[in-house]
Amino acid sequence: MATPLSDPSLSPLKTVAVVGLGTMGTGITEVLAKAGREVIGIDVSEAQAARSLAGLEASTARAVARGKLTEQERADVLARVRTGTDLTAAADADLVIEVTPESYDIKHQVIRELDGIVRPETILATGTNALSVTRLAADSARPERVLGLHFFNPAPAMKLVEVVSSVLTAPSAVAAVTGLAIELGKEPVAVGDRPGFVADGLLFGYLNQAAAMYEAKYASREDIDAAMRLGCGLPMGPLALLDLIGIDTARTVLDAMYAESRDRLHAPAPILKQLSEAGLTGRKSGRGFYTYEAPGSATVVRDAQTPLDGAALTPGRTVRSVGVAGSGTMASGIAEVFAKAGYEVVLAARSEEKAQAAKARIGKSLDRSVGRGRMTAEAAARTLDLITPAGSYDAFCDVDLAVEAVAEDLEVKRQLFATFDKVCKPGAVLATTTSSLPVVSCARATSRPQDVIGMHFFNPAPAMKLVEVVRTVLTAEDVHATVREVCTKIRKHAVDCGDRAGFIVNALLFPYLNNAIKMVEEHYASLDDIDAAMKLGGGYPMGPFELLDVVGLDVSLSIEKVLHREFRDPGLAPAPLLEHLVAAGCLGRKTGRGFREYARR
Repeated sequence: MATPLSDPSLSPLKTVAVVGLGTMGTGITEVLAKAGREVIGIDVSEAQAARSLAGLEASTARAVARGKLTEQERADVLARVRTGTDLTAAADADLVIEVTPESYDIKHQVIRELDGIVRPETILATGTNALSVTRLAADSARPERVLGLHFFNPAPAMKLVEVVSSVLTAPSAVAAVTGLAIELGKEPVAVGDRPGFVADGLLFGYLNQAAAMYEAKYASREDIDAAMRLGCGLPMGPLALLDLIGIDTARTVLDAMYAESRDRLHAPAPILKQLSEAGLTGRKSGRGFYTYEAPGSATVVRDAQTPLDGAALTPGRTVRSVGVAGSGTMASGIAEVFAKAGYEVVLAARSEEKAQAAKARIGKSLDRSVGRGRMTAEAAARTLDLITPAGSYDAFCDVDLAVEAVAEDLEVKRQLFATFDKVCKPGAVLATTTSSLPVVSCARATSRPQDVIGMHFFNPAPAMKLVEVVRTVLTAEDVHATVREVCTKIRKHAVDCGDRAGFIVNALLFPYLNNAIKMVEEHYASLDDIDAAMKLGGGYPMGPFELLDVVGLDVSLSIEKVLHREFRDPGLAPAPLLEHLVAAGCLGRKTGRGFREYARR
């Protein structure tokens, strides 16, 4: 069924010129025309203007095929668009949106020329995501009519629009453009003028850290991307996203951010410069972090760095039975995962009662799966029968794999590994589920550090597909192979990483969360606007403050401190606001108050 188009009578901005008809300019043109606006598309290249129009024709044809437009509506949309190469065509526009390349020289030239063409009341909007709107406005004859209007790619699909004011912008111009964004079906977020604004200001620091992680050969590009997709629910991994955005564009944004912040987290990773200057700018060139079928293609093809399918590993050790130490949510979830895969599981806690309570929790989880049709009652019963609760770790004497899932306290874990060393048989693999502590410290608490490895599951373990497999410098090859094989059998996606703070996911996630807190501390944007920006502009399943309150502010602070202590980077120092909330006992959902307040259950 076709959707009704917006009523253009609501806004005074009826005719809009779009200057620059690349991917973003073409997408903005489509959004405007579908919402009933007369659109004048302008590009210095006649060929590019023609490609833009052809792209619009193809896009609207797909919309008709999907039932989102009727043939008549498509014809009306196309009739509202005209393209050309002369800026004077913008003379009748109520609003001009420039989306030219990210260069002060180019944008200054366009704005100066438009000053002599458009009417005094016309609003000039720049689509920049990296350059100073204030600097661009100051070069105009009418700086009060210049603002930023930052759409996200692809413009027809992405809901977020950042409306960027400078100190010179007239409130009436902001109001008019904000109203237009709402009529376009977008969700506008008002932000001040600083490089990256909200969404890119948080996103590009994270992307930069991922590039640096890859450059340091800490993890493969495939594992970094898989870790962030599966561990955080992101629509794309960071390196694939850099290829989509354009590595040269990312470098420009980061340069602008670093020039203002002087934060090392924003200093472009050297590999971004190397790839950019080599012309390996991502999808648009056919090669960036990955190699693509052709320039502009989204299809990744094998190259020299692509892992071999079924690459031969050192044979692993046989694992038939698994011991899980702990009685909390994570221990119960991990025990459930192993039992569902057919392993005999010993679930041991500090008392028989705690172990029985943990098994009961698993039973309830399995009942929910039965109720949702995900498994039969018989399969649930068989799974539960595979789990033996125990009130002593002596019950681990015959297990082939012992997995600890106790409190995130290094001394507690070291004591437990010393116990494993005494009770587990020779050749048993000993694994820690730590998310931030050094695995090698657990290994050194035993007489067999070669048998110790990290298996970082994500919460809730039965649902989350990712396991970070963490090797220390002492871990034996066959122990690594064993854990990789086990991950396959329990239907988890294993990613390899070394033994350093945060591993992949937390090392990339928590600096991003910390930077979001700093934005609030600096009164740059509100909690709600930042959460909305990251969900609507970045495709994140949760905004940073929603996530912080779910994870727990005390847990988040602990991880931030570990990262700061290990990497000694001032930019990783925990935000004072986070420390203050934790000191006040505001730990998130579990206490009823964190960054937001929650109803008590």
